[in-house]
Amino acid sequence: MTARDTFAIGRLSSRSGVNVETIRYYERIGLLAKPLRTSGGYRLYRLADVERLAFIRRTRDLGFSLDDVRRLLDLADGKSRSCRRVKDIANTHLADVRAKLDDLHRMERVLADLVSACADGTLPACPLLETLAHGPE
Repeated sequence: MTARDTFAIGRLSSRSGVNVETIRYYERIGLLAKPLRTSGGYRLYRLADVERLAFIRRTRDLGFSLDDVRRLLDLADGKSRSCRRVKDIANTHLADVRAKLDDLHRMERVLADLVSACADGTLPACPLLETLAHGPE
C-alpha cells in the first residue's frame, strides 16, 4: 500500500460526508476498523473506509439504530449474505417508522385542535397554555 492509497481523517470526512468526531466514535464502537497509523500517530484511511462510512451514513439517514447498522454491516461483510435476515431487519425498522408516523399524525391532530382553540386576541386564559399546563380536560 502506497501513500497515494491512503489519506487522513479530514479527507475521509469530506469524501464520506461524515463528521471527524463521528468517524472517531464509529471507530471506538467498532463500526469502522481501527485505521493504520503513521509513525507520527496520524490515522490513515483507505477507499474501503469511505465506502463503509457511506453505507453507515445512508443507513443512519434512514433512521436505522446503531445496533441495526452493526447487524447490517455484519451481513454485508459476510461471505454468505442473507437477504432474508436483511429483509427481517428492514421490516422491523419499517414497522417502527410506521408506528412513529402514526404517533406524529396523532400529535399533529392534537396540536392543530389546540391551535384552532386559540383566540387571535387576548383572553384571560389561553386554551393552549392551559392544556399544556394541565392536560386535556
